[in-house]
Amino acid sequence: MRREWPGVVELVVDTDEGPLPAIAYPAIVGSPEVGDRVLLNTTALALGLGTGGFAMVVAAPDRLPADTDEPGHVVKARYTPLQATVLAADEQDSPHHDVLREADNLDGLPVVIADLHSALPAIVAGLRITHPDARVVYVMSDGGALPVWFSRSLADLRAAGWVEAAVTVGQAFGGDVEAVTVHSGLLAARHVLAADVAVVTQGPGNLGTGTRWGFSGVSSGEAVNAAAVLNGRPVACLRISDADPRPRHRGVSHHSLTAYGRVALLPADLVVPMLDGELGEVVRRMCAPLAERHRLVEVSVDGLVAAMSQVPTPLSSMGRGLAADPAYFLAAAAAGRHAASML
Repeated sequence: MRREWPGVVELVVDTDEGPLPAIAYPAIVGSPEVGDRVLLNTTALALGLGTGGFAMVVAAPDRLPADTDEPGHVVKARYTPLQATVLAADEQDSPHHDVLREADNLDGLPVVIADLHSALPAIVAGLRITHPDARVVYVMSDGGALPVWFSRSLADLRAAGWVEAAVTVGQAFGGDVEAVTVHSGLLAARHVLAADVAVVTQGPGNLGTGTRWGFSGVSSGEAVNAAAVLNGRPVACLRISDADPRPRHRGVSHHSLTAYGRVALLPADLVVPMLDGELGEVVRRMCAPLAERHRLVEVSVDGLVAAMSQVPTPLSSMGRGLAADPAYFLAAAAAGRHAASML
């Protein structure tokens, strides 16, 4: 057994093929102890997935979790062997049902929306330059990991007081508050958790196929629509890189151009970081067509590298840190800085 963080136990499991790194979610499979037999799913290891490079404990047959009689009838990861029943904030048995039954307005809540989970720490760092005491609520959609517990970066941000709470929506689960949709998740962030700012990304992991439409970040555009229709103020964070070896992600990623240019049907503040040199020119040129729908907001990046050096969790996206791909993290931090200007 190596370490734990909220909702997760990290293990080393001895197998016929040698020791394997593995994680278990005690709420679902119980808490394995040294000497226990465990059943593993090794799909992520077999595929060589960077984000999900662990075997997953499916069961500890000799140490099953206790049965629960907790209220709630919303099933997530449903119709899978590990489906989990949760009490969603918007269901009838919830103490928050009366609040959310007629809730229809975010009252101008700034909602920062990003494609990748790795943008979250940088967004919060940019926000905290101006408003270190802002109450930040993270809304996790289900495009990546389903259990919010998988995110070590979120655990670190929570422990440091940088993020107040998490809402898990759709098939994602394990948040402080559960919700059925992004819409009700945002309303819960505002009316149940009293958020000053909400940040919406998928969980760790991103599914992409190298096609225009086949990527899980399409949900970024859908989140813009949800925030806008509920009278929030959506802030669109661009995915930018001059280090990614794949041409479709150089400059402004095709993920951002598709999600914000085609999927988002309502306007957002689209944050364009004021980057120096050729990359800055490329980004401005690639963003120009998005001005037909969105308000392009140029935001200074001065001081953002220093702010991100204080982040209480490692900055990493696609295996690259701040020094290797500064533009990616600067774009996220600039979005956070702009959200702070709305408070």
